[in-house]
Amino acid sequence: MPRAGLSPDAVVDAAIAIVDAEGPDALTLAAVAGKAGVATPSLYKHVRNLAELRQLVTVRVMEELADRLGNAALGRSRDDAVRALMRAYRSYVVEHPSRYASMEQSAEPLERVDAVAERLLGIILAVLRGYALKGPDLIHAARCLRSAVHGFAVLEAAGGFGLPEDLEASYELLITMVTGGLPRPRV
Repeated sequence: MPRAGLSPDAVVDAAIAIVDAEGPDALTLAAVAGKAGVATPSLYKHVRNLAELRQLVTVRVMEELADRLGNAALGRSRDDAVRALMRAYRSYVVEHPSRYASMEQSAEPLERVDAVAERLLGIILAVLRGYALKGPDLIHAARCLRSAVHGFAVLEAAGGFGLPEDLEASYELLITMVTGGLPRPRV
């Protein structure tokens, strides 16, 4: 019988707390059990193994990111929506660098992860559809947008920008470069 108060969500909460405090490499079943105050075998009532726990952490992080991006872009269009989405994405990564780094990137289909990844991608695609992009052009733009934000935010979170110039000014320039590269729909 599972321990009262311990659930798959509580196990993921403990895992996220470990990742936030110590980084993705510190995530082990023993560490989660210690954080939850149970013996390691007790976790198997809630997760099959460490691989499943990592997937659940990935799902949680993607859900949080999707919520943040969706809320930021809601009610906005074109450049305004892209700006809001890019700022929200960056703020999530900078606020939660270890959590973001814990997201698993896998080419193989993982049902739990794929569903939330589709939601996250759907938000980005919805924002970019405001530029009348379709088919491959829409996917190329989504990849470029994600790469630009991801790269900047990960470098920033890791302390990779050592020069004294203002990071906000650099990021605003990146936003301008991204939005400037998007097609202007005919009105």
